[in-house]
Amino acid sequence: MMSSQTLDAGVSPPARDERLARGPLTARLLARPEIGSLGGAIVIYVFFFAVAEPFRGLDALATTLYAASTLGIPAVGVALLMIGGEFDLSAGVAVTSSALLASMFSFQLTANLWAGIGVSLLVALAIGALNGYLVVRTGIHSFLVTLSTFLMLQGLNLAVTKLVTGTVASPNISDMAGFDSARTFFAAEWDLGGVSLRISVLWWLLFVAIATWTLLRTRIGNWIFAVGGASASARAVGVPVRGVKIGLFMTVGLTCWFTGMNLLFSFNSIQSGEGVGNEFRYIIAAVIGGCLLTGGYGSAVGAAIGAFIFGMATQGIVYAGWNPDWFFFFLGAMLLAATLFNLWIRRRTEASR
Repeated sequence: MMSSQTLDAGVSPPARDERLARGPLTARLLARPEIGSLGGAIVIYVFFFAVAEPFRGLDALATTLYAASTLGIPAVGVALLMIGGEFDLSAGVAVTSSALLASMFSFQLTANLWAGIGVSLLVALAIGALNGYLVVRTGIHSFLVTLSTFLMLQGLNLAVTKLVTGTVASPNISDMAGFDSARTFFAAEWDLGGVSLRISVLWWLLFVAIATWTLLRTRIGNWIFAVGGASASARAVGVPVRGVKIGLFMTVGLTCWFTGMNLLFSFNSIQSGEGVGNEFRYIIAAVIGGCLLTGGYGSAVGAAIGAFIFGMATQGIVYAGWNPDWFFFFLGAMLLAATLFNLWIRRRTEASR
């Protein structure tokens, strides 16, 4: 059944857009995808604020925001893709692939680092486009297509890095041409009254703002909701379903590339085995933020809140002095709670229509 999102594809819209309908404030708030994750974030913040004294400082908040941003940027792209009804299991290793390619390309050719950055961006977009093309052309579920990409990228990361460098890590690039300007752009760090703020936090908020504006204020946003909610119906009224899905996979590639550049210029090098498993964290952040696994529903703001919850859990457990292994239990509990709450909210919203 077609979701409540209006299909803006050259046809006359209905007389009343349900997204603009007025109603009781409580009902309208509960209808927002991110409301559950916002409540969860408040509870978790208050909890760690109470049990972990180091968590209360501004420096702890800055560290939490940085941890959230490294998950939150790719989670934005993954959330958009999930709203469009697809998954990308290659996102975690794609971050590492982008960083490895940028560093080794420039190092081996003694080129300016911006050349490697540009090549890495083109390859990241091409991988995303290939994933999308295979999904829409073959009809194979994106889970299987991107799982294959994940395995191939993981193998390439390890094998090519060892072949080129003789080690499992990319070379140190801190003394190469273009490093300072690239570091300023991707990984700058400012000291604000003794508190270190990373530029990745600002980039994260910018990505969330652009994605939110696209979803709620543009024709493309309408198309994304329509494709995820009912692709056959969307295609029938002229929505370019294939183009939208390929574009969403490329968006995931873009956000993974950007995160890879941030990690590379934050640490000057990157291990070829990193990133495995992060793809699930991006998906979980999106689900905690209100995205449905069935597509057609969710928000970029919710994914950002989900990433912030990740950051609080990661740092809060450390500041509380607990065994870090509890993080995975905490993660599973958050996922289950978010899934059940989102299901309840969705059923309540549909029942009220």
